[in-house]
This record gives sequence, C-alpha cells and structure tokens, in this order.
Amino acid sequence: MAEPEVVDVVVVGLGVGGEEVAGRLAEAGLTVVGVERDLVGGECPYWGCIPSKMMIRAANAIAEARRIDGLAGAAEVRPDWAPVAKRIREEATDTWDDTVAVERFTGKGGRFVRGSARLDGPGRVRVGERVFQARHGIVLGTGTKPSVPPVDGLADTPYWTNRQAIEVEELPESLLVLGGGAIGLELAQVFARFGVRVTVVEAADRVLAVEEPEASEVAAAALRADGVQIHTGVRAERVGHDGRGFTLRGAGGARFTAERLLVVTGRRAHLDELGLDTVGVDAGQRYLVVDDRLHVTEGIWAVGDVTGEGAFTHVAMYQAGIVVADVLDHVARADGGPDASGTARVTGGAVGASGAAGADGSAGAVPRADYRALPRVTFTDPEVGAVGLTERQARERGINVQVGLSELPSSARGWIHKSGNEGFVKLVADADRGVLVGATSVGPAGGEVLSGLAVAVHAAVPLGRLRQMIYAYPTFHRAIEDALRNLR
Repeated sequence: MAEPEVVDVVVVGLGVGGEEVAGRLAEAGLTVVGVERDLVGGECPYWGCIPSKMMIRAANAIAEARRIDGLAGAAEVRPDWAPVAKRIREEATDTWDDTVAVERFTGKGGRFVRGSARLDGPGRVRVGERVFQARHGIVLGTGTKPSVPPVDGLADTPYWTNRQAIEVEELPESLLVLGGGAIGLELAQVFARFGVRVTVVEAADRVLAVEEPEASEVAAAALRADGVQIHTGVRAERVGHDGRGFTLRGAGGARFTAERLLVVTGRRAHLDELGLDTVGVDAGQRYLVVDDRLHVTEGIWAVGDVTGEGAFTHVAMYQAGIVVADVLDHVARADGGPDASGTARVTGGAVGASGAAGADGSAGAVPRADYRALPRVTFTDPEVGAVGLTERQARERGINVQVGLSELPSSARGWIHKSGNEGFVKLVADADRGVLVGATSVGPAGGEVLSGLAVAVHAAVPLGRLRQMIYAYPTFHRAIEDALRNLR
C-alpha cells in the first residue's frame, strides 16, 4: 500500500465550485491537491452555461432579424450553424481542452492530479496508486450526470445528452427532445430557430413544471410559434433506433420519430463511486446531505450540484464562498488560534480571524447557507426568471398568500417593444408579514428584471417600501410596480 502524502486539503472534483474552493484555499497559503478526472471547470464552461448561451444568443439574433418585418422594413434570414459551432469550439471550450483552466489553478499554488478519486477512510483520498492524507479536510465537488430514465430500449440507442447537443457540428433535420424542463426547452428553441424540426415530449402535464403555470403557458406558446411541437402528459415507454432515426412510443399509443433523440430528464449525483462508506456516509442517497456550512460529516465538505441545492453555477459559487471561509476557520482553530468559529476570513490571501461574527453572514463572518431567495433563469425567448417560492409552494406551506400579476405587453415598455414582448411579472406575498416570498419575471429581459425581485425576497423588503420606490420609465422592470398594485 502506498505511503500517504500529507497535505492540507484535498478537493475532489474541480467543477465550478470545486475549482473556486481549491484556488482560493491555495491562494490563502494552504497545500491543496485538486483532483479531476474530466475537465477542470466542469459542465458549465464546456457543455452547459457558456456554450449553450452562445447558441441561444445566435438563435435569438435570428428571431430578432425576423421581427424586423412590421417594425423596421423587411429582412431575409438564412441561418448557418457553422459560425455557432466554431465559436463554441474555439472561444468557449478550446475544443474541449482544459489546459488554461489547469494552469489557472496551478498558478494559484494548487497541485493538480488527473484521475478518479475515492475516499479511503477518514481524511484519506486515493487516486490510482496515490494516497493523500488531508490535515484539515476534504471537499467533494463531483457534480452530477444526466439522469437517463429506464425506458425500454433507450440504453441501446445512440441518444444525445446535453453534451452531444452542445458538441454538434452539423444539425440534424429533425430532433426529439425527451424532457420539457429548462435545458430541454432552451435547446429545443435553439435548434428550431436554425431550421430543425423539433418535437418535445414531456411526462408532466406542462413544460417547466417547477415554475408558475403562467410561465409554462408563455414558454410553450413561444416555442410553438417557432415551430416546436409540444406534447405533455406523455410518458415514454419504448425507444428504438433503426440506424437512420429514432422512434419513441409513449403511453396511450403515442408515436414520434426523428433523426436524433435528446434526453434531458434531469441529473443525479453518482455517489456510489466516491467510497463514502469508508467514512460512514450513506452512498444510497440521491445527493449528499449537507448542513448550512456544507458539512457532509466531520472533516468533509461538499459544494455544487452534488449537494442537490439546485444545478446552478451561481449556487456552486455561493456555496464555495461558505466552504472557503469555514475551512479557513477550521485551520485557524487547529493551528492554535482563538476559537474563531463563525468568524473566519481571508485577508490579503492569508488566513485570519475577525472579532465578533455577524449572524447575517456579513463581511468577515462564516455565513450560513440560505436558499430562500435562490434565483433561477430559463434562457428561452422570452426568458423565465424566478426567485423564492411559487404560489403553489407558498400555499402548501400554509402562508396567507397574496398574488399580484401584471402583463408585460400592457406596460409602456412592452407596448413599445411590440414584436417579442410576451411576458409578465407575478409576485407572491406573505400577507401576514407584508413581504414577498417569491416572484417570477417573464419577458425579453426576464432574467435581468429578476435582480430587483431577488433583492426584495432576500432582504424581506416590506411591501410598503417597494410601493414607495421610484421605478424608471419606460423599463421592463416598471411592470413590478403594476404587479404590486394588483396584489390581492
């Protein structure tokens, strides 16, 4: 058995959250080993957020050009996928090469190890024949993988996940999308706008089932206007591939065919690969259960999608900040400093400790994770931005709910915008407390309008104060004022 090499911290999985934790701890002067078997940076820069938004930007430009008719003359549009694929390959992913990302990490003082890691008892990580003993802790940031449903015949076919959809150099003539969530709808709209015949099949009774019903209606209508066929309430039962195309059969006799099949039915962590049993953690969970400081168990933290707190880059980065502060707090106390529990900070790239900790997680304190105002955006056109609770979730929690809704086309900016102005602002308020507990912003800038709503939910800004604000005219966010007026 290899003799363990003693280091301060081992970070397993250098996705968005893991890379942030590993880099910042290395900059703080700790000896950090970062282990990654795939690409440093994870899903977001190579197969998720960045390249998909490049695709969406291109597809939206096509849609805007087509809106010239009736607004500013006439335009002829000839979509071409080649520059999109080239930009993804050359600008976003370096042809799926992480050399720059590895150098970014090692340049901060970290040590990079390529390989698959497993826990090997308390404080120990095994990577092949090498074993590392972590003095201060292990951080798990191993992310998730596509969750492929157990549909008869599917596993034996060359179906796509988001990765193949992002990497595609030549578009198919037709595409079946199994799954009507955010990723499915974003990619469906992109491909449709580039001339692909797209069909979305969703088992739930509506697309974007986790969002407000009004958002589902607007998104579905927008995609249908782009030529996408949407079939909800259809559970896939069998998939076949004859060498030329796919056939999907659904419950009730539904039958769909296309050249390609994209499966986007969610994601899950693969915990059985991590050796969690060696540290007394159940590997049969869907995600790693963590506390409000991201502790899995003594000496082990988790960050990012593997925690199940939303598969979003912004959540991973938020969690990374908490983990960094908490690890440095642990280091300060272990090295004989004052009991600074709750007060760790990084000062000038070194470990330090502040005096009194703020319970609100203010500067200098180790904050507690709080997801009450978690923002999320589906980057369809129109964008669907949401924060906090939906109306249904609020009612299920026994909240005395008030709802206010304003239609975007009825606002001054929506009326001016004209073509492509579909959307609304919906507010969900706790009538007893007089604050917002959730909000949805759908429209051409739905994700941007969401920012003010996220502040209102996060800070529990009183409704009276929101009503007294001055909302710039004519902007899309002015529809918030109309929604406040309509609260009932």
